Amino acid sequence: MKHKMVLRHIVDFLMTANLLALMAYVLMGQAVHDHVKKNGYSVVEDVGGHGVGLEFHEDPFVSYVTKRGTEMVMAPGMIFTIEPMVNMGTSEIYVDDSNGWTIYTEDGKPSAQWEIMVLVTEAGHEVLAW
Repeated sequence: MKHKMVLRHIVDFLMTANLLALMAYVLMGQAVHDHVKKNGYSVVEDVGGHGVGLEFHEDPFVSYVTKRGTEMVMAPGMIFTIEPMVNMGTSEIYVDDSNGWTIYTEDGKPSAQWEIMVLVTEAGHEVLAW
């Protein structure tokens, strides 16, 4: 359950900083990255959130290693996920060849990932699922 606590802390931080509110550009990726690094962890570049709609893992890709002002434009009605893969060691990963899905850290150290689904509203945001 520690991974859920880490992600809840990140979301609480984002909400406190009002970074999930409707704005021209999302500051979330940079905020997650900075928070993770400040606490001694790493975040995986190739694993991120995604849009939610009719297809599995739709655009946009939600990166946690981008710089402020370089992310997607947010609009009311948009649904996306926040799901950084936070590692105790290296950010380097590999995918299990036997199933093509399970991700492991290269150094074998623990990692945490939890998905949160967020709806952008006229007034800001609403967390739909933890």
